[in-house]
Amino acid sequence: MKIVSVDTLVVDFYRTNLVIVRVHTDEGIVGLGEATLEGKERAVQGAVAEVAEAVVGLDPTRISQIVYELARDWYWRGGPVIMTALSSLEMALWDISARDLGVPVSRLLGGTIRDRVRAYANGWFSGAVTPEDYAAAARRTVQTGFRGLKWDPFENYDMTITTGQLDRVLAQIDAVRGAVGRDVELFIEGHGRFDVRHAIKIAKEIAQFDPVWFEEPCPPDNLDALTDIRRASPVPIAAGERWFGRQGFAPALARQAVDFVQPDVTHAGGIAELAFISTLAATSYVGFAPHNPSGPLSTAATLQLGATLPNFRYLEIMATDVPWRPEITNERLVLTEDGDVLIPSGVGLGIEVDLAAIERHPFTPHPVRMFRDAVYDIRPPDERSYFNLESGS
Repeated sequence: MKIVSVDTLVVDFYRTNLVIVRVHTDEGIVGLGEATLEGKERAVQGAVAEVAEAVVGLDPTRISQIVYELARDWYWRGGPVIMTALSSLEMALWDISARDLGVPVSRLLGGTIRDRVRAYANGWFSGAVTPEDYAAAARRTVQTGFRGLKWDPFENYDMTITTGQLDRVLAQIDAVRGAVGRDVELFIEGHGRFDVRHAIKIAKEIAQFDPVWFEEPCPPDNLDALTDIRRASPVPIAAGERWFGRQGFAPALARQAVDFVQPDVTHAGGIAELAFISTLAATSYVGFAPHNPSGPLSTAATLQLGATLPNFRYLEIMATDVPWRPEITNERLVLTEDGDVLIPSGVGLGIEVDLAAIERHPFTPHPVRMFRDAVYDIRPPDERSYFNLESGS
């Protein structure tokens, strides 16, 4: 079997554009991967085009060799654009091998140890402004079956937070906790906003609500700062969505800077690299909770990892998304009554795309500006379609 071409499909997803990578073979098997990189989709498309020039004619089942040699031969290593292109290719190669054998990707990774993973919802707060709005949205989301809620209550704060601002944050978290009770897990997102002193101050204040973690409390490029925060924080610390490959995670684990690692399968190197990072984390008894506020292919790949990795703790998933998400692929996920997502058992990654549906939603620019003009979806919840999750047992 040989690779004959690689191309990309781009589809508007309101808050970003999904980039779907297709690897075509001479035997008619097409592998799919995801190369979504918020705000930098066109840059990734260019990187994927360069990858295509390097892999046409190669045997797609030689995944380790292809990925190793691509990473070795590039003068520029790491970074979001290059690593996202490489990750998407790697994902598609696993899809090809599993399709060729007629088995799920998880079978190639050693087989399953579970048939479901605990999920937490992102995006559930659409339209919320006041604490009461957040409480109402939290109740609605829990009623659909979720038993975990994540959100960033920090607006566009940059490094510091005043007492009044912190009071508003605490009022919002208190409202959500009061609305859903203590049986629902809360995850507080920081998006790398704070310096050490203010991150520690926040961690000490939010501890009263017993969150599972405080995520990315400081910018992702200073391990000393993160280590200082983790040592002083009464709340577990999660980080890693903006780290790339094992080189990004090994130092943090060696320094005991995190309680949970959050590599993204579309950015950190792909399926095999995430499995390697999971093993590194397991040696320090650190939980594995991949970043995944993403599209159907990223979710499918993350679920295949969830089926096989012993220290896989949580699946991040969007509770609300664009109405056309169910149209562009055959993704159909089942959320159980106790808050788990069942792991699909289809061949490969189990995803097929609908080209006509994708064409109806072409690329639309969505700049990501986390501090200068933080963008929040303030449309009322009834104007958005809830993500296609079905009740299951």
